[in-house]
Amino acid sequence: MAKATKKKLARKPYTSADIKALKQHSKARTPVSKISKQMKRSVGSLRQKALKLGIGLGHQR
Repeated sequence: MAKATKKKLARKPYTSADIKALKQHSKARTPVSKISKQMKRSVGSLRQKALKLGIGLGHQR
């Protein structure tokens, strides 16, 4: 049996444009799942970044 190789995670840093878009989505109260698909990031990643920026995320806060 061959050993399965682990896929290396490549983290994509947030650009200033990403942060600006995240703040706009916060004001518009866009659902996190829609933001996730648009920005090609996980829901957890977006929530963590919003928490660090001190902004609310999602339509139900």
